[in-house]
Amino acid sequence: MTARIDSASRLISASPETIYRAFSEPGSMERWLPPGNMTGKMLHFDFREGGSYRMRLTYTEPYQGGGKTSEDSDEVEVQLTKLEESRLIEQAVVFESEDPLFSGTMQMSWMFQPGNGQTLVTIQARNVPEGIRPEDHDAGLNSTLEKLAEFVESE
Repeated sequence: MTARIDSASRLISASPETIYRAFSEPGSMERWLPPGNMTGKMLHFDFREGGSYRMRLTYTEPYQGGGKTSEDSDEVEVQLTKLEESRLIEQAVVFESEDPLFSGTMQMSWMFQPGNGQTLVTIQARNVPEGIRPEDHDAGLNSTLEKLAEFVESE
């Protein structure tokens, strides 16, 4: 792991409460969390502080670098380390990989700041595995924010 910090933000036309529900309701994250080139399958879901979830992210098309867990997928185990309803979600994201460049625990924070009927959603990822290229991570974070916006704005 490195001390690298990646972040992305997006203004979303929804309340912090609506955005928080997109995390806390079973089945929601499968629909919006995977980046644009992946699909998600929730394998375990216990949304509470101290709880966790496990998700398999599968590439929809062959990925040049391959997956971190298998040839076409990444599995992540996420510990919910701190929850402040409608304000903050802190997670410890554990990547499983035989390649040390892709394995380890990344700290991720989702922050929700309300204003004028919209919410500024900021993702901050700390200790990003070295094997995740900054440009790929930036594209993935922004794709996820775009999908989150589409998901909550359509409700």
